[in-house]
Amino acid sequence: MSKSNTFSRHSGFAAGSIIWQLTQVFWVGGLWMLHFGLLPALGKIGLAPLLVEDIGSLIASVLVGFAAFCAGIQALVLMQAYGVTSLWRDMRGQLLLLALLMCAGYMALRLGLPDLLRWQLFCYLVLGLTGLLLVLQPAPGRARQARR
Repeated sequence: MSKSNTFSRHSGFAAGSIIWQLTQVFWVGGLWMLHFGLLPALGKIGLAPLLVEDIGSLIASVLVGFAAFCAGIQALVLMQAYGVTSLWRDMRGQLLLLALLMCAGYMALRLGLPDLLRWQLFCYLVLGLTGLLLVLQPAPGRARQARR
């Protein structure tokens, strides 16, 4: 087979890299956009603060569930590229495990102890910061392509 730009033996890693980046944009961007974009904008347009709080609480729980789903997909992409042990040895895997732990903590607090709003906010913000740190890491397919 020819060595052209259209043919690559490792095209699966390119697809994994694209999936990694798309899921990352959706969950990290969604979390930050809600907390620092949508909720302040709803407050500025004159909605009642209690209404803004209720909207934020409802959307945040949906976004945290979606973040857990996307982080799970990213973990699968990472395991496909580097193996199962990459979840513990690689920085990206550790950040994904922390993100999944924060999602589980947020949901457990929301369902079990709904009065602990500050702990829910803590889990949400740690999840957002974990996402930001994950954005700074290279995508799994990109790291292998850069070594060539």
